[in-house]
Amino acid sequence: MTGGPVLLADATGFLGERYGGRASDIRELGGGAWSRAFSFRLGRSDLVARFGRYGEDFRKDQAAMGFAGPDLPVPKVLEVGSALGGAYAISERHDGLFLEELDEPRWRRLLPALMRGLDHLRHLQGPGGPGTATWPEWLLSGLADRPGERVSGWRAILARSPELEETFVAAERGFAALLVACPQARHLLHLDLLNRNVLVAEDGSRLTAVFDWGCSAYGDFLYEVAWFTFWAPWQPGLAAIDFRSVIRGHYDAIGLDVPRFDERLRCYELHVGLTHLAYCAFAGHEEDLYAVARRTRGLLAAEP
Repeated sequence: MTGGPVLLADATGFLGERYGGRASDIRELGGGAWSRAFSFRLGRSDLVARFGRYGEDFRKDQAAMGFAGPDLPVPKVLEVGSALGGAYAISERHDGLFLEELDEPRWRRLLPALMRGLDHLRHLQGPGGPGTATWPEWLLSGLADRPGERVSGWRAILARSPELEETFVAAERGFAALLVACPQARHLLHLDLLNRNVLVAEDGSRLTAVFDWGCSAYGDFLYEVAWFTFWAPWQPGLAAIDFRSVIRGHYDAIGLDVPRFDERLRCYELHVGLTHLAYCAFAGHEEDLYAVARRTRGLLAAEP
């Protein structure tokens, strides 16, 4: 891992040695910012091997098995360890379409199952106590550029562009003004659901897997909603269903009182924009950086 991303040849060599030549049909599935995944067969089992720099991400996947239920299918992690200069995890493979592949009819068909999955997360409460960051503290910590952290150096990159700097400062000010509306909540949050980390049945009727829990944290369940509403313009099927109205209608239907819904959701939408300005700057994703900046400015302009 220290020399770059794991390649198919690397994964094949490791799996061949790890399983005494019994691993077969090894294929690259792709990867995200922090890991790469490969499918393979071991006997009659379809499995996935992931390789990354940060073992704590895979340990979070292990812990997430304890959150699983009929409405929140979490793949079973069979083992986690060290390999190829980094970490690896072996888990069961689940089939389905990624959320990002759904068209409007499938999104609409999925809504009841998705609501149940989000409700399942909302009912899972995290630990608290002395030394545990509060939810507002956690939010604020995500806006600090600290040397040596996984994502660092981004603030100076934003400052080089007057447009990006102005967007960040204005959004940070808007976020701070709304932070008072946010509760001291400790609901389980995945925080990366629209990044090819959720699989859905071919007909859109149910969730088949929710994985990659490396970004998970505990906070206000509305942040998960903000993830969908912020990224909706990138997903035509999702944008067509007006997720904000759908989720509000769902809460009304189940009798859930959500105080200061609009302020909290706007606060978290701005936070998603701010943290992804930071990430895109760090990663050098210039096209995405300016797209996120435009989306964030649009949110600011829409404020009452």
